Amino acid sequence: MNWRVYILAVTTFAVGLVELIVGGILPTIAEDLNVSLATAGQLITIFALVYAISAPVLLSLTAKVERKRLYLISLFIFTLGNVMTFFSTTFLIVMIARIFTAMSTALVIVLSLTITTKIVEPRHRAKALGLVFIGVSSALVIGVPMGIFVSEAFGWRAVFLGIALLSTVSMILIALLLEKMPVGEVVPLKAQIKSLANLKILSAQLTTLFMLAGHYMLYAYLTPFLIEAFDMSASWISICYLIFGIASVSGNALGGWLSDKIGTGKAILIVVSTFAVVLFSIPYTIIALPLFLVVTVLWGALSWALTPPLQNYLIQADPKTSDIQQSLNTAALQIGISIGSAVGGAMFTVTGSATHLASFGAILVLCALGCAVFSLKRVPVSHEAELGLKSAHNNS
Repeated sequence: MNWRVYILAVTTFAVGLVELIVGGILPTIAEDLNVSLATAGQLITIFALVYAISAPVLLSLTAKVERKRLYLISLFIFTLGNVMTFFSTTFLIVMIARIFTAMSTALVIVLSLTITTKIVEPRHRAKALGLVFIGVSSALVIGVPMGIFVSEAFGWRAVFLGIALLSTVSMILIALLLEKMPVGEVVPLKAQIKSLANLKILSAQLTTLFMLAGHYMLYAYLTPFLIEAFDMSASWISICYLIFGIASVSGNALGGWLSDKIGTGKAILIVVSTFAVVLFSIPYTIIALPLFLVVTVLWGALSWALTPPLQNYLIQADPKTSDIQQSLNTAALQIGISIGSAVGGAMFTVTGSATHLASFGAILVLCALGCAVFSLKRVPVSHEAELGLKSAHNNS
């Protein structure tokens, strides 16, 4: 396998940190910038929303730009965004910096996957792509606990300075060691949106959206929840995030195994319905920390267990637009995060407590379950086309 893939994996780790790390240090940011926790939570909302919009739009707008050059430009803007955060003095400046980093992160991750497929042999492609995804998931496992530790020791701004330094190193390595990449075929934005006209595909994408929205109702405010429920210290909060992160990474494997074992449709229904039950039960587990930690493992694993079976389902439902659907599914995921963190912030403001955010999140997950059932009951896109042709033939 091409050793340059490891550089791309490190880069995705660096950019992955920016989105995930804010949740762990949310109270510190809110206190320092003199805003409420709900307001600070909008840093997660705006990042996810801009990311979701930027991924397809920017790829279409930059279709003619040489890939290595675009990758370096994106990393440079990403680095500037983090430096801007480090020197920020107001919440508005941090918010603007989040917009820049979200746009550049969207491009960096998509380009990392695109470049990986071009620099490795076909027989190593799956392994190489898995390595790049490990870069993102490692940011969840290592990044958030590490961010909390750095924030406690040096202040929250130091976290973003560290990310800027890491992305600078990645930029130098890519400039020196990665060859130029020719521009490949990019699907027009209009064609991507048009693929959602099929209700089977649209409802499948909405399953991801509502699943992540329900998840982020609490996850975006997990640190204030832990402080409120258990009066946790920073070190214990780091441990909880580490446990959750490890469970999340293992959840990908769980979802893949379940999909292979019982089929994609059943796997989707089991994961989503179980996730709703787990979320609903979380407020009732705070009576004992060990009980909460056990449920946290289930919560973490199920939060990412949907991805493998749903991705596989989208390919099976409409093989011709499978590449487009993978991209749109990432956008749906990010929109779900933005909705969940925004609604969670609103509920936190109204109730003044993070205790029952998970219960409200469970309602959104039930919406995901309804979308999944609706999608599964509809015939595949290819079958619809066949039925349409037969109907036209019979009418003639």
